Amino acid sequence: MDAFRDTRVLTEAALAIALAFVLGLIKVFQMPFGGSISFEMIPLILLALRQGPVVGMVTGATYGLLNLAIDPFVVHPVQVLFDYPLAFGALGLAGLFGPTVRGAVFGTGVAVFARLVCHFVSGVVFFAFYAPKGWNPYLYSAAYNAAYLVPSLVIALVIVVALLKALEGSQPSPRQVRYRRSATL
Repeated sequence: MDAFRDTRVLTEAALAIALAFVLGLIKVFQMPFGGSISFEMIPLILLALRQGPVVGMVTGATYGLLNLAIDPFVVHPVQVLFDYPLAFGALGLAGLFGPTVRGAVFGTGVAVFARLVCHFVSGVVFFAFYAPKGWNPYLYSAAYNAAYLVPSLVIALVIVVALLKALEGSQPSPRQVRYRRSATL
């Protein structure tokens, strides 16, 4: 948590939350029982790649709570944890990978998969009654959540990689500086 004592990190995290919120309002497609194809994951994943997993997870969880406050869909307190702070906090797992193009590809994939797992568990436990008659709740939850997260993953991959390349010329984060030094040794 010492990272949040750095004004630059705190500012980047606040900007990522604000951008995610605004980009979350631009929905390419809205699912009937929650979830949408949007651009909200991009700033959170980019922040995690630049600042690391702890900053990414805390910022993602904070965004999840903001998302809950603005547009809640609540059926149970445990469902709230899985669908909001845990799901968006999981996007911070992208920070486990280096701030490179390869790291962005793997990190984005892992982060979105972890978010999918959170929504999948919530769907199986709390939303199985929405499954069409004769559908297995596991299959329904996987299909429902993949229907919006897979396209969101593709969009996020393309944009995060492009942004990471574009930001190489800008002032790097301390984590990027450390990573570049270790890569040349």
